[in-house]
Amino acid sequence: MKSPNWLLLCVALTVLSTSVLAKSKSDIRDVTGCLSKGNSADAFVLNGDDGSMWDVKSSRVNLGKHVGHTVTLTGVVSHAMMHNMKEGAKDVAQDTGAAKSNNEHGHLKVTNVKMVSVSCRK
Repeated sequence: MKSPNWLLLCVALTVLSTSVLAKSKSDIRDVTGCLSKGNSADAFVLNGDDGSMWDVKSSRVNLGKHVGHTVTLTGVVSHAMMHNMKEGAKDVAQDTGAAKSNNEHGHLKVTNVKMVSVSCRK
């Protein structure tokens, strides 16, 4: 007979895998929000309108000229599989009451910028 701890672990892994698979997102994302300067010369932060936060970089697009603007960035999620697993675990933590927020946070390699507004919402 299996111990209750083994059974609990199996249930937790099943819930986590189901959550990750159900919320699986594409490796390429479009995120709209306010672009600000990051901690280094080529680093920027996009605070998404959906509450997400992305550390963004680009070797293809001049992000510097869009600081302070609302933009839609298209890019590739860094380490997408691990990112989606982490976000799935955060969803489970929120669903069980272990966490208050599950806002997405990740790293995005930007391939395209679309200007939405010359200012950011306050």
